[in-house]
Order: sequence, then C-alpha cells, then structure tokens
Amino acid sequence: MGYSVDDKCKKLAKCPEAAAIISEYSPGFTTDKQMKMVMGLTLRKLASFPQAAELAEHLEEIDERLKAIEE
Repeated sequence: MGYSVDDKCKKLAKCPEAAAIISEYSPGFTTDKQMKMVMGLTLRKLASFPQAAELAEHLEEIDERLKAIEE
C-alpha cells in the first residue's frame, strides 16, 4: 500500500514521488518555509483550510495517485 491523503505532510514530503504529486496542486509544498507549520497535519486536514482550495478540489485524485506509489 502506498501513501494517502490521511498521512501527515511530513511523511509525504520525505517521499520524492509523493512530494512531486502534491507540488503539482500546491507549488511550494516542500520549499515554502511556512509549510513547516503544517507538517504535523494530514494532507486531508491541510486541504480543509481556505488557502488550500486547489488541494481540496483534487483531493480524491491526489489520494489515488498517492496510493499508487510503491513504498
């Protein structure tokens, strides 16, 4: 089983494939210094914030792509 939107952002950021997928919808996922504040949240929780509307719109698609990653 791969990753999912229910994994913490910190775990997802450590996986280059997962980070690349998320960065397509949230540029700066691994480079924006403000992201350090939310690394303890799951991606699903992060998507619930108004600033992450792009993530929220594509959450199912992101989840499918994350689950396809082989650990």
